[in-house]
Amino acid sequence: LYTIILHYLYTIILHCTALDIPKIRLTRYGKIVEKYILSTNNIEGVFVDKYVIMPNHIHLILCVNNDGMSRASSPTRQNSVVSHTVSTLKRFVNKEIGENVFQRSFYDRIIRNNDEYMKICNYFALNPENWEKDELYCI
Repeated sequence: LYTIILHYLYTIILHCTALDIPKIRLTRYGKIVEKYILSTNNIEGVFVDKYVIMPNHIHLILCVNNDGMSRASSPTRQNSVVSHTVSTLKRFVNKEIGENVFQRSFYDRIIRNNDEYMKICNYFALNPENWEKDELYCI
């Protein structure tokens, strides 16, 4: 058997303000989101590699230990683990905040190679500074 770490990029839209721009400081909601992002590392076979919390969305790179399983696009263990991780994150954040702060769905994609991974990491690092140019920007 072999082990492959699959990297998934997730964008989850929020109905609340999680980051105070221009101060680039987490709000009360953002601190709650961050707490549960970090707690996802307690889910077996999954860890958050990188993340950025923006005013109305979050980006995550979730890594899933494939443990020699197929890389097929059909429903697999890693797909269900990732969906479970995202839904658990959203559920715990909503419970602590006391209302649903997430849009129903999320955007996801598999990161295919190191070049793509590095571009995404760079985007994460620069995203708060470039907020006004972001496609999800709103006042």
